Amino acid sequence: MRYLAPILIGLLYVLLMSLIPEPHRRRFNAVMVAGAGAAYLSGGGLGGWEFAFTAVATFVAYKGLDSWAWIGVGWLLHTAWDVVHHLKGHPIIPFAHDSSFGCALCDPVIAVWCLGGGRSPWRRLRATDEFRRAGRSTLRTRTATVKE
Repeated sequence: MRYLAPILIGLLYVLLMSLIPEPHRRRFNAVMVAGAGAAYLSGGGLGGWEFAFTAVATFVAYKGLDSWAWIGVGWLLHTAWDVVHHLKGHPIIPFAHDSSFGCALCDPVIAVWCLGGGRSPWRRLRATDEFRRAGRSTLRTRTATVKE
């Protein structure tokens, strides 16, 4: 369960975030990666490096406002920071020794989704138009679906 739970949490994050329509989904995830970048700031045990990492994470999150790839990079940076904290013995949750380890397993799941464009798996499950409020109709032909 030490390995499976963080991966399941990452998948749950993806499923829940997918309920937010685009472009709000991308912007919300940029804010989330900024928050993750500052998670260790109050007691991560690495001194000034905590501020340096937070500055880098803030820049990456800012770039992520317009790019899923930057959000994915932010989650991968946070994964590396989780590993450093786990090895150093300063977990993200002070009373949960393996919390940084779990975070290091969860974050790459989110990063892969972001690097893939943050697409909604619900769209495939429901087979509906993700932009249904845009007032477009769907024209179906034998070979392709055309949006007007």
